[in-house]
Amino acid sequence: MSQGQVKVGVVVPMYNAEKTVSATLQSIFDQTHRNLDIVVVDDGSTDGSLPIVRNWQARDPRIRVVQQPNSGVAVARNTGAAATDAEFLAFIDADDLWAPPKIELQLRTLLESGPDVGLVYCWYASIGLDDRIITLGPKPRDAGRVLEGLCAYNLIGNGSTLLVRRSVFEASGGYDPSLRAGGHDGAEDFLFCFRLAEITEFQVVPRYLVGYRQTPNSMSTHSLLMFQASNIVLLEYRRRFPQYAKAIDAQRQDFRYWFGWGALRRGQWFDAFVLIMASVFFRPFDAPRHYARTAWATIKRRLPHRLQEHAALPASYTETVW
Repeated sequence: MSQGQVKVGVVVPMYNAEKTVSATLQSIFDQTHRNLDIVVVDDGSTDGSLPIVRNWQARDPRIRVVQQPNSGVAVARNTGAAATDAEFLAFIDADDLWAPPKIELQLRTLLESGPDVGLVYCWYASIGLDDRIITLGPKPRDAGRVLEGLCAYNLIGNGSTLLVRRSVFEASGGYDPSLRAGGHDGAEDFLFCFRLAEITEFQVVPRYLVGYRQTPNSMSTHSLLMFQASNIVLLEYRRRFPQYAKAIDAQRQDFRYWFGWGALRRGQWFDAFVLIMASVFFRPFDAPRHYARTAWATIKRRLPHRLQEHAALPASYTETVW
């Protein structure tokens, strides 16, 4: 069987995404790998998302819709995975974008890497509602058994970067809905990658093949909730793998810095206070220096002599050949 004949199941969990889901489906439609089984899981949307997807169905017969009461992103992804018999699974949130060769390049890497590799990830660019690039994300190259590295930093970034063998998806138990059940949704992708890192090898396509959308009021902007969810995941793995405790504690502090600074930028004063004070409590000497460096870096990005550097970023993710 040639690569072009391999079917990939694409799962799109959707909840009230009327402003972005059409662009997401367009980026799936534009994939150079055409053998896709596209399952949109409507997680109880109350806006105009569903009619938009129905219009896309008329254009692209590969799209199917599964509806469920609002149950959260973990259940929606599991529902979508169960609705396709594809050997390989890819997940994309209903506000993110894929570059056209995303699935083709990842599938090639997965097939060439052999059965020991169960997951291929890629890099991502953060984008706004207008598709304009905000920043280019990290450039990890971790491959093979990555559990120790994942304990040190979140090398995946978000769930829209993944291509997974169904066999390892099922062996891992899929996405865990317990975070939402406990009122701590937001780190489902993070936990999923930990589960997979325990049982399979990872590979990476070192290209910015995902546009990760930053939208007001999305889950990722709820700084304190995101930290708490991520912290629950890390504490579980700290308990189970005490040999990685030092790396995990360092990542927990990095998350306090990251989400604390993000809350400060967005004017989430309570979240910022809690997270920044916690980071100072755990690292009373390092934390002030960290925030000073971050503030200075932010100021430098706004200085005139940096404008040319930022102008080098493409205006729109969709206009870029990655």
